[in-house]
Amino acid sequence: MNTRIVIADDHPLMLHGLTDFLKSNGHNVIGSANDGREAYNLIVKLKPEIAILDIRMPYLTGIEIANECKKNNISTKIILITFDKEEALYDKAQELNIYGYILKEFAVDEIEACLESVKENIPYFSNEIVQFLDSSTSTTKENLLAPLTKSEQRIVKLISQNNSSSEIAALLNISIRTVDKHRENIVTKLELDRRPNSLSIWANVNKMNF
Repeated sequence: MNTRIVIADDHPLMLHGLTDFLKSNGHNVIGSANDGREAYNLIVKLKPEIAILDIRMPYLTGIEIANECKKNNISTKIILITFDKEEALYDKAQELNIYGYILKEFAVDEIEACLESVKENIPYFSNEIVQFLDSSTSTTKENLLAPLTKSEQRIVKLISQNNSSSEIAALLNISIRTVDKHRENIVTKLELDRRPNSLSIWANVNKMNF
């Protein structure tokens, strides 16, 4: 069955445009909302696999909805769409285990790739956001990867290219168990949260430094 999707945006043109675009491309959009409270109620009622949410909406923001979903153990994967490039918002999205973060001006161009990535449990972040955050930090590749062995550095690079553990195992001619062990060691060395996609998010955010 097609993945069920809910969309919310308080700008009617954006809401209808994105909804029509996804429906015309065969996606199963089961509901839409023009404010955060309505969006959260739809998520609770319809239990979609994915919710595409504007960050800034009346009553509840996309971030606040994601926080409510996390507190109430709602498994819907959140994709945020925004005009904002504020680092604080992006950091908050990471804390809430957001699966996607794309800029509105590139939404139609990127939403298909984002959805396919999220369906495979791989976080997706607009390159423009990654590049913007990268340009605002002086962190170097050496500082980022210094705690890791050469093998671990190679695996992080492959993760940043959205390869799964099985794909990495095939590329490096090692077992999936070995890849998973490397991933555990990397998470420990980088002092990341032990949520399922923390390493994928970190690798995507910092891939311009690899």
